[in-house]
Amino acid sequence: MANVQQCCCNFGKEFKEFTLRGNILEMAIGIIIGTLFQNVVKSLVDDIITPPFGLIFDGVDFSNLTIKLPNFVRKDQPPVVIRYGLFLQQILHLVIMALALFCIVKFISRLHRIAAQNRELATENVPVQSNEPSEELKVLRDIRDLIAINKNITNSASAGSSSNLINL
Repeated sequence: MANVQQCCCNFGKEFKEFTLRGNILEMAIGIIIGTLFQNVVKSLVDDIITPPFGLIFDGVDFSNLTIKLPNFVRKDQPPVVIRYGLFLQQILHLVIMALALFCIVKFISRLHRIAAQNRELATENVPVQSNEPSEELKVLRDIRDLIAINKNITNSASAGSSSNLINL
């Protein structure tokens, strides 16, 4: 029983990690937005674009455009109906979706290109570090060396004067 519980806990933990990865979340968001966008395009085609075309073609509703093929084999069956109006609407959906996706991909490609150019400019503007120390560091080292020399001179002078006192 403990093994089953541990297995279920591990499965739940692994599934949670899997679903919370960036790629899965981005894909889910993309699918949701795509579905919503598809509904908007469908409404655009069905409710806004095709009615004016229907007026142009003498009030024809594209969704009702059909070709009826009589059933020659069995007379008691209804005729076969080819709904080419719905097919035309679906083609219009496809064209609008393809155009929208093309614009989105172009926009994202442009953003990637601009980001790459900015990265190149940022790497070009970084100053090149040389192995030679800066002027400030040279001055600080000189000051340090002078202090050390002065300290040595002071120590040797005080040691020399005390030795002079001893020699007296």
